[in-house]
Amino acid sequence: MLEYDLALMSLVIFAPALFGLALLAFPKRAVEAMRWWALFGSAVALVLSLCLLIDYYSLLDTRSDRGIRSRHQPLTLRDARVDEAARRANQDAPEPQLSRDWVGKRSWISRFDIYYSLGIDGISMPLILLTTIVTFLSVLASWRIEKHVKAYFLLLLVLETGVIGAFMALDLFLFYVFYEVMLLPMYFLIGMWGGGRRKYAAIKFVIYTLLGSVLILVAMIGLYFTDVRDFVDAKAVNARAAERKIANPQIDPNIAREMHTFDIPTLQRAGQAAMLVLTNQTDRITAREEPVAAGNLGPKTEHGQDLLKDNRNVPLLGRGQNPQEAKERYKQSFFSSTFQYLFFLLLFIGFAVKVPIVPLHSWLPDAHVEAPTPISMILAGVLLKLGGYGILRLAYPICPWAAEQLALYVGILGAFAIVYGALVAMGQSDFKKLLAYSSVSHMGYVILGIAVWSSTANSQYWAWGVNGAMFQMVSHGITAAALFFVVGVVYDRAHHREINKLGGLMEPMPLFGGMAAVLFFASMGLPGLCGFVGEIFVVLAAWQFHPGLAIPAILATVLTAGYLLWTWQRVFLGVNPNTAAYPDLSLREGLILLPFVLLAIALGVLPQTLLLGWMEPSVTGLVENLARLRP
Repeated sequence: MLEYDLALMSLVIFAPALFGLALLAFPKRAVEAMRWWALFGSAVALVLSLCLLIDYYSLLDTRSDRGIRSRHQPLTLRDARVDEAARRANQDAPEPQLSRDWVGKRSWISRFDIYYSLGIDGISMPLILLTTIVTFLSVLASWRIEKHVKAYFLLLLVLETGVIGAFMALDLFLFYVFYEVMLLPMYFLIGMWGGGRRKYAAIKFVIYTLLGSVLILVAMIGLYFTDVRDFVDAKAVNARAAERKIANPQIDPNIAREMHTFDIPTLQRAGQAAMLVLTNQTDRITAREEPVAAGNLGPKTEHGQDLLKDNRNVPLLGRGQNPQEAKERYKQSFFSSTFQYLFFLLLFIGFAVKVPIVPLHSWLPDAHVEAPTPISMILAGVLLKLGGYGILRLAYPICPWAAEQLALYVGILGAFAIVYGALVAMGQSDFKKLLAYSSVSHMGYVILGIAVWSSTANSQYWAWGVNGAMFQMVSHGITAAALFFVVGVVYDRAHHREINKLGGLMEPMPLFGGMAAVLFFASMGLPGLCGFVGEIFVVLAAWQFHPGLAIPAILATVLTAGYLLWTWQRVFLGVNPNTAAYPDLSLREGLILLPFVLLAIALGVLPQTLLLGWMEPSVTGLVENLARLRP
């Protein structure tokens, strides 16, 4: 029987696509009905994601020690929940799976150990919620789409399914499927409904994205052919060996015990072991033990660490595995420095295309300029976040040794993107292109925050950086999507995006000018608005890591304030007879902008309550798991 959590997660993923496919039954002339149906489908996904958030928050609340300030407690971490689910499944008499642990798994392609495996935590949940919010408002912003309405909304909803699925997938093959599902819908949405150079922009988007996807695919195949038997419970390995022996009695016993997997948590444990091997800390690798009962947590530090255990030991091997026997498998290429460097670069560059990081960014301005307004909202608000998510979720935990060795260089890339994006944005006269380069600059803070790897003793500084990176992704998703809609509102009236030809919009459109001002100030990082929180966390962490990285990031805030204020001034202030007759926001336009404005203010005033309180435990857990690997 399907557990409640797996059922709800699956519903959140596939509800948009099901509503999109149902559009095929609509008569061609029922355009208005199609719009309302698509809006209803995106609203259902939004409501379901809110239910998911409430249930996840309940899990944090029930499993955390109320005597500590943070909700970070080992039992709440996603990997701990995955591990408990595996322990239950591998018993001689399998125990029933928990229905509210928010991880779930079903066999999909058993021949290759590919699973339909889903899970959520404080890293994926904010981005899932961001996706459903931005998509809902983008559908509402699509009311002016007149050409091929059925196909447009179908592709838009299928795109939403791909994004949410990628954020939930715990199997690397499943992740890749969802990741690729997004490619074709976005290609057609730009290529069919875009501007005059839409075909060029769509093809450029596909070429860059395919380049990144191929690199990820190569890494995925290489990871699959690593024997990870030592990181799987011995009972599961023995059961698989027995099955193979029955199927082929002549099979070599050692080959029969090999385990190849796309399971992301297993590959992450193997990657962490590789770092310990490469730093001559092999003796610290131990087998995982039976879990401690939830009600017997023992004395804790402020962050929930168990004081009774030797924190030098790193339990990465499966239950029942022998650490001495495992050393024989550490001779595999996966545990070599060359492999770690190569596969980190494959994953990092593959996802960096999506962020995008300079010099892999040139597809973004063209895509934004040619894409229709709602698609620009989704591109900036959601799709770019997949790059940051992939680096944080896959590249760093699977290849941590290379990530630590290259931390300074990754930080330099982030700092350079911050400054470069701001300088180029300052020179733009096209409103959309300015915001596109602004996105390059703002996403640079994400890379910088992830990069500032610290030792165990100073892991709180790295936690600041990663929390800042996550917060920056959410806040940028809100402000960037909203500002692209602001451009769309202007374009609907002026029929051009030339900043120098605008001006004086505040007089005929005071409501629009006021809302836009809030969003501009949020994007430039004004204290009290959402953009400030992530940037200050990242800058503080970067200063502790290397002041040379923090200084450019700090100075770039001046550039950002300069070009955004200058843009707002040229668009809204002054007197312009050509814009004097423009109507203010319609009801629909106001309903789209209002949630963005409220979120920008609320996240700036109550960041801990609205986001950090339930995001930080997962981020801190990930950081501590990686920081402990340093000698």
